[in-house]
Amino acid sequence: MYFAALLARTEDGWEASDTELDDVETLSDLTDLAREASVDEDTVLVYIEQEDAWFGVLRVDGEEDPRIYISDASAAARSSYGEILLTDELLGREPGAEDEIAALEELVDLDGTEDGELEETRSDADGVGAAEPDLDDDPDAVPAGPLGDLGVLADLGVSEKDLLTLRTDALAEIADALGAAEVLEAVR
Repeated sequence: MYFAALLARTEDGWEASDTELDDVETLSDLTDLAREASVDEDTVLVYIEQEDAWFGVLRVDGEEDPRIYISDASAAARSSYGEILLTDELLGREPGAEDEIAALEELVDLDGTEDGELEETRSDADGVGAAEPDLDDDPDAVPAGPLGDLGVLADLGVSEKDLLTLRTDALAEIADALGAAEVLEAVR
C-alpha cells in the first residue's frame, strides 16, 4: 500500500490533494504532475509513502529542477514508486550507465566462468572449493538510509535534523510544520 499527496502553496496557504500515481512512470511525469498543480509557479510538494517503510518528498519550485529526499533508499528501491524518485543523479551514477552495463553483461560472460560453473575463490576445511560472493562496489547497490536533499524542506520549517528523525506518519509532521495539517486531513 502507498499513499501519495500533493501540497501546493498558494497566496492563501497550502492546498492539499491526494493523488494517484498509476500513470506516472518517470521522474519527469511526476514533476509534470506537480507543476500542473502549481498556482503561479509556486512551491509544490509531492509526498509518497509506502506502508511506513519509506517516504519520499519531491519539491518543485516553478521551472527549477526538482529536489528529492527519500527516507530509506534501499526500501524505496524495492518499490515501483520509489524507483521513480531514485534517479541516476541521486544515486551518483552516470545517466544510462545501468542500461549499458546490463547490455554488456548480456553479450559477454563477465565473470569468466561457463554457465552453471562456480568460480573457486577459497577452499573450506575439507579442501572443496566454495564460491565467495563479491560484495565490493556493486554498481547496482542502493544505499540503506536517507538519500537526497536534506534541506528540501528547511525553508518551510522542517530542518535537516527533523527530516532525518521522521519515521511513521511523517506526512502529518511535515504538514503540521507547514501549517497545512487541516487541509491535508481533509483529503486523507
